[in-house]
Amino acid sequence: MASDTKKAQEVKELSTEDKLKLLFEIQSVDSDIDKIRILRGELPLEVQDLEDEIAGLETRLKNIQEEMKDLEVSIQNKKNEIIDSKALIKKYQEQQMNVRNNREYDSLSKEIEFQTLEIELSEKRIREFSNELEGKKQLEEESKALLEERTGDLNDKKNELNSIISETQKDEEDLKKRSEEKAELIEPRLLAAYKRIRKNARNGLAVVPVERDACGGCFNKIPPQRQLDIRSRKKIIVCEYCGRILVDSDIMSREGAPQ
Repeated sequence: MASDTKKAQEVKELSTEDKLKLLFEIQSVDSDIDKIRILRGELPLEVQDLEDEIAGLETRLKNIQEEMKDLEVSIQNKKNEIIDSKALIKKYQEQQMNVRNNREYDSLSKEIEFQTLEIELSEKRIREFSNELEGKKQLEEESKALLEERTGDLNDKKNELNSIISETQKDEEDLKKRSEEKAELIEPRLLAAYKRIRKNARNGLAVVPVERDACGGCFNKIPPQRQLDIRSRKKIIVCEYCGRILVDSDIMSREGAPQ
């Protein structure tokens, strides 16, 4: 409690100039963190996209293989039906040798004709299933090749990302710690405003200097009287165009913000 009270008193005792210097320092540190994350570029998104694509390819390959199994079962069923039909034909032909009249002979002939047609139909279906199966096999090979290619791409991207992370992780952690330490000296309401502006800013800049009589964020001209107010550092002034917090360009040239 004593520590929190002391910290609150330190925040309360800060002058507007000190607050501006702190905000500018926090912005500088956060911008350095942004640069590290920019160095990683689109790699995290590319890794995620590749992982999603690979998951889709694996699902597609699984479905193709299941369809191939179904076709193989269908082909085998038709082959079994042909065997059954041939057995019936042989049976009916043997029965024809012992018929008592023409009516029985004709009846058996119709059964033989029907089973012959069943064999032709089964053979046709086998050809269709076989052609479809060949097409599925080709799709399977293409999917496997693409899956292997994308898996290789993913491994390369992951290695590249891990290499960058390992090289920059300590720097990023140190910078985040510095940012958090300085943020503790800023009153919550002002810090929340900084974070809100930073979140909405295209380049992550919430605190910008006036350069060449213009806002360092949106580059709109700042009136001379407003520039004098900014240089006086007596109050927090935001750009009327983009809403960024404005500071004079030599804010860090004098005595630094309190540590």
